[in-house]
Parts: sequence; C-alpha cells; structure tokens
Amino acid sequence: IPSTFRSPLRAGLGICALLLLTAFVAQAAAPKKLLVVTVTKGFRHSSIPTAERVLAGIAELSGDFTVDFARNDAELGEKMSLEALKGYDGVIFANTTGMLPLPDRDGFLDWIRSGKAFIGMHSATDTFREFPGYVEMIGGEFRSHGAQVAVEALNESPEHPATRHLGPAYQVYDEIYLLNNYHRDRVHLLLTLDKEPNKKVPGHYPIAWSKLVDKGRLFYTSLGHREDVWTSAPYQAHILGGIRWALGLERGDAKPQELRVELERAERREGFRPLFNGVNLEGWRLRNPDGHPSWSAQNGMLVNEIPEDGRGTDLVTEEKFTDFTIRCEYQVPERSNSGLYLRGRYEIQILEDFGRDRPEMGSNGAIYNVKPPSIFVSRRPGEWQEVQATLRGNRVTVFLNGVKIHDNVEVPRPTGGELDTNVGEPGPIMIQGDHGAVAVRNIRIKPLR
Repeated sequence: IPSTFRSPLRAGLGICALLLLTAFVAQAAAPKKLLVVTVTKGFRHSSIPTAERVLAGIAELSGDFTVDFARNDAELGEKMSLEALKGYDGVIFANTTGMLPLPDRDGFLDWIRSGKAFIGMHSATDTFREFPGYVEMIGGEFRSHGAQVAVEALNESPEHPATRHLGPAYQVYDEIYLLNNYHRDRVHLLLTLDKEPNKKVPGHYPIAWSKLVDKGRLFYTSLGHREDVWTSAPYQAHILGGIRWALGLERGDAKPQELRVELERAERREGFRPLFNGVNLEGWRLRNPDGHPSWSAQNGMLVNEIPEDGRGTDLVTEEKFTDFTIRCEYQVPERSNSGLYLRGRYEIQILEDFGRDRPEMGSNGAIYNVKPPSIFVSRRPGEWQEVQATLRGNRVTVFLNGVKIHDNVEVPRPTGGELDTNVGEPGPIMIQGDHGAVAVRNIRIKPLR
C-alpha cells in the first residue's frame, strides 16, 4: 500500500474498531428486560400494588434491568405469547395465584429451559397447582399456612447474592407457607426454618431457594405476603440479589448442598465417627417394627413427628457399643419429652423445662430415675442444645450445653423404658420417640473399647 494511503486507511480501520467496541460495550451494558406478572385467579394479595412499585423502583435504582407489567388477562395473552417472550430475558411471578390463562403453558416452560430467568415471590407456588410441569419447575406447591408470625429464617447459603447480606439468620414477620412436592435434593437452599413456623415443632420448612431449569435459572422466595415486608430493605436486597443471579448478572450456586455428614478433622483425630449420615435412616431401625414410622431425615436432622392422635416410636442403632463417648445436638418444642439411651438401658433425659426453679430427677439432662443434673442449664424451647455423654462400665459423665452436670455417676440398673436388663453387655444407642417431638443432629460416637 502506498504510504500516502496507509495513514488514512489505518485511521479508518481504527474508527471502525472503536465503533465496534463501543457497540459491543453498549450491548453488554444494556439492561435486561423482565416481565412482571401480577395476574391472579385465586386469592389476590393486597400487597400486589406495593410489589409492583418496589420492583419498578429497584429496577430503576439498580440499572440492571427494566420491568414491563402484565396485570390482566389481555396483557398476559399479549405479552406472554411465545413470540412476545422473545423480547424478555425473564419473567417474575409476583404473588400470582391460580391457573393463569397463558397462551402456551408448555411453551413457556420450554422458554425458561432455553436459558431464561424465572423469579417467583410468595404465592408463585400457589399458581398452576394443577399443572405438574410448573410445580416440578418451581420446586414446591403451596399446601397451607398458619397465622402470620415472626420467624428466624436460617441462612443456608451466605455467599449467594440473594442471602449474603442477611447474616446467619433473617428475622422477619410474614405469612409462612408450608409446601407439598418439595424435594430438598433438587434445590440449592437459601433460607429455611428448622421448626414449624407456628407450632414450633422441629422439622425442615424451606423458605427460599435457587435451582437450574436446564439452561434457565430459577429463584423463589415464599416471603412477600405483607406490604411492610416488600418495603423493607432486607427483603428488597433479598429479591434484588435473586433477580440478578437469575439473570446471570452475579455468580451464585444452584447445586443442592451436600447433606451427608463429614466430621471435622479434629474430631476424626479424636476417634469420633458419624452415627447419623444426615441423609437417611441407614444404620437405624424402629424399636417396634410395627410402630408408627415417626422418624425421618430432614435437611441434616433426625426428626421425630408425633401424630395428633397417636404416639411415635423409639429409634435404635443397628450397631451395639460397650464403652464410648457420644455427642449430639437436640431441639425440643414446648412441653416435649424424649431421651437419649446409652446401650439402650441408661436414659439421659431430654425435656423442655426452661424456666423451672431447680433441677429434678426428671429434668432435662437428668440420668432418669437415678440423679438430677447438678445445675440447671436448659435452653429455651426450639433452641439447639449440645450434650456429651461418656459411659464406662456402669458410670456416666455428662456435659450439657458446655457444663458438666454429671461426673462419673454410678448407674447400677436400667433407668426405665430400657430395651433389656442386660447391663453388662454391649447395647445400641436409642432415642426415645414415643413421648414427644424432637430433632437430633450431628450425632457422633467414639468407641472406648
């Protein structure tokens, strides 16, 4: 190329490259487009107008996305046709209910699977309950709720954009859903309860999660019934983080967490091993094979649920032990009663008795029918308590909540409710289940001989 043309040509190429780069950056920075659906065919929440304003506000303030609205059947039919959906990056179901008149329900699910975002708030799980594909996609189905209540939602994923601002727990007053067709092993749990929100009975009650739907991303939170929840800063940060993750604007996990118990290295070095794997009842059996199967594994907990018109069943390890140290955590609701049996014969009492004046023979931590705890250290109902018990021969030492409450106490006989009276022989660990609700976790044992 002659030198007289070289400089203009280079300049032209440079301008073209700059224009292309500018177009690329502009395209990369262009806000995503979300369609917010607030159509209802069942109960209509009074908080929907607030939800619409909040979503519009956080969209504008963040600059990450814009929102369009489908507020009635006509707008739903127009904006959720498969052709119209091509213009959106995701859809928000904000407190929708019932069987929405979508132009193509299966096509909508295919659109999500192709790589789009789905965000659901509160009664999004009370939507399309007669459409199995949708229920499977969202990950749960509304069953019922009790009175609005204050709960402490536990943060199961503190690094996720939807929950990293909440700390270990999120205190919120709202209407809390109980769900059907929820599978813990299919979602990445974000927020959960370890007790029923109103009755406070131990168990796993999910609040929010993320998951992949083929190439698409789904974020759901059951919170958002109340106007003051929608206008609160923690909730707005919660849903904004979930929206940003679902749109692919922030990194965050969507894989189900591993529930199988893995002890810390220090405990392994001491010689401890898990007695409950965190996933299922492997290694355990019902004391009475014909008894009510009241025990289940729930989100890393062994949970005993008592039927309203019946009793539960004791749970026993398949393995037997002679001398050992056992450690575990347990939680009981108000007025509940259980017990940890060493060799199936010596009961360490588990009882909700917070606020009692003084320890008694049947108090929490007592060696039942033998000796009360030396000091009263019970925690409030619903709080996790830690127990460590060592059995050597017929002598028992117990720590409860970090305090030694029994020191080498001789227990010459079974304490009641035992499996048998063969005190000198090896025996299993047994957890009493016929009296009351209880949850137990982090059960580990160190055989001493």
